[in-house]
Amino acid sequence: MSDFDLPSRNATVTVTLDSSDPETLASFWSEALGYQEIGRVDQYIALGPAPGLMNIKLVLQRVSETKPGKNRMHLDLWVDDIDTEAARLEAIGARRLQDKPFDENGFLWYQLADPEGNEFCIGRLPL
Repeated sequence: MSDFDLPSRNATVTVTLDSSDPETLASFWSEALGYQEIGRVDQYIALGPAPGLMNIKLVLQRVSETKPGKNRMHLDLWVDDIDTEAARLEAIGARRLQDKPFDENGFLWYQLADPEGNEFCIGRLPL
């Protein structure tokens, strides 16, 4: 096996987001992604797509400290209409971080922040 081979072709990917208030973020991200709570233990709340749908799980982990600075990793949500989606997400608690979308190589996107300030993007693929 080379250094680049995956140990299993059936690997599951979970993204874990540190949070001082996982319940609030679970509510926001469930609404934002159309996810549901699929598990809860100690300081963790796991969200996932409806049964039978293939997608990435999002786990919210309670931590004692607040977000110190810019995210080192973020979610990109790809949609057909970034203005409509950004407005919908703002209505449920997101904050848009710039007035006009970024436009690079045919990609358009807004950078937003969830209720705890975690950055994420709403983007449209090139037409």
